[in-house]
Amino acid sequence: MEFLVEFQINVPDGTPDAEVKDRQRAEASAAARLADQGHLVRVWNRPAAAGNTTVVGLYRADSQAHLDGLLGALPLYAWMHLTVTPLQPHPNDPARPASRNQLPAPRLTLVYRLEAALGQPLDLGDTSQGHRRIVPLTAGTFTGPVISGKLLPGASADWQVVLPDGTALGDIRYTLQTDRDELLYVQSRGIRHGSAEVLARLGRGEDVDASEYTFRTATQIETGTPDLDWLNKGVFVSVAGRQAATVIYETYLVA
Repeated sequence: MEFLVEFQINVPDGTPDAEVKDRQRAEASAAARLADQGHLVRVWNRPAAAGNTTVVGLYRADSQAHLDGLLGALPLYAWMHLTVTPLQPHPNDPARPASRNQLPAPRLTLVYRLEAALGQPLDLGDTSQGHRRIVPLTAGTFTGPVISGKLLPGASADWQVVLPDGTALGDIRYTLQTDRDELLYVQSRGIRHGSAEVLARLGRGEDVDASEYTFRTATQIETGTPDLDWLNKGVFVSVAGRQAATVIYETYLVA
């Protein structure tokens, strides 16, 4: 969905200049991140009465609640007066696909980055499915533009099968708790592969740069929280990296 957002900034009387400048710098950085993630499309200054200026932005988000979360995280949010107008497609829009067969290009939006600690693997050995290992996720934190929080141990692990060439097939299931105590159940089907030499180093528990191998997952997220229902309806992919004692997942919404 697309939204037209009008901002008026009202700095409280008596606010130190240094604080104003710090927030403005942080706001510029936050706007750049939103642009990189595909949420902030365009932004303009519109002159207003008495020499004031209104900032007008074109935003993309999955829902009004999603947009509210993005705007609420802005450093200047507490000083903003906002007017949000949802936009609907127009049949004469020149940006619309010229043909019904022309599909929109997919976009990736970062949802969170999770850094999780790994426990001692349980090695079941060779089973009918392959060499089975269960790798507990014992702790961790995640941060994102809208949601942040922690990983819950005891309800999180990678039920992993390792093929003869060292390729790892992951069945990764973990539970997240946001800073607002909302629960998320995440399940990912993943694959990690690379050269024999790199996979051997990973198998020995060495730190190997993520650029030396491929670790990707297809991810689903479930939650019973109404404000986060957009997660239930999303399609997600994750880029991952395995370190000696931790694993990192960066999870993206495919739009």
